[in-house]
Amino acid sequence: MSRKVIAILRGVQPDEAVGVCAALIDAGIDRIEVPLNSPDPLVSIQRMADAFGQDALIGAGTVLSAQDVADVATAGGKMIVSPDANTDVIAASKAAGMASYPGVLTPTECFAALRAGADGLKIFPSFLMGTDGLKAISAVLPPKTEMYAVGGVGPANFAEWIAAGAAGFGIGTGIYKPGFSVADVKARAAEIVAAYDELA
Repeated sequence: MSRKVIAILRGVQPDEAVGVCAALIDAGIDRIEVPLNSPDPLVSIQRMADAFGQDALIGAGTVLSAQDVADVATAGGKMIVSPDANTDVIAASKAAGMASYPGVLTPTECFAALRAGADGLKIFPSFLMGTDGLKAISAVLPPKTEMYAVGGVGPANFAEWIAAGAAGFGIGTGIYKPGFSVADVKARAAEIVAAYDELA
C-alpha cells in the first residue's frame, strides 16, 4: 500500500539523501520530496531516484517555474510539489509525465489547479485553512479530489483532518530536520505510519 503521506526533506544534504530515503521506505513512506531550497537538491533527487526510483515516488518541492520542472525531470524526479497554484508549473509537470501537487488555500486556487491537470492539491499552510475551512471547500470540489494537508499536521491531528476531508498529508519538520540521524527519521516515520494506518 502506498500511503498518502509525503515526506518533505527540507535541508537534506546529498550525502545523507540515500540513507534517509531508505529509512523512510523501510518505515512505509514511499512519497518523498526534496524542496529545491535545500543544499544541492537536484543531486539529492538524482541519487534517491537512482537508488529507489522503482520503489518510491521521488520528486521536488518548492518548485516555482517550468524550468525547475525540467531540471527535476532530468534528475529523475517523478513528482512536483509547489507552494502555489502556478498553472505553468502544473502544465509542465503533466507534459513531462510527472505527478503534480500544487499549493492551494482558496476555492479559486483549487479549481484553477484542477483545471490545469493537478493530480492532488496541497493545502498550504493548512493551519490557515483549518478543518472547518477544508470541510467547506471539500463540499464544492469534485468528489475524488485528493487534498493533502501540509503545515501544522501530524499524528496527533490526523483524525481531525481526515474527518474534514483530507486524503493525505505532507510532513516536514515532524519527520526530518537538518541534524536528524537516519534512526531519528525512521522512528518518526514509523510513528506517522502507525497513526495513518489506524485511520486508513
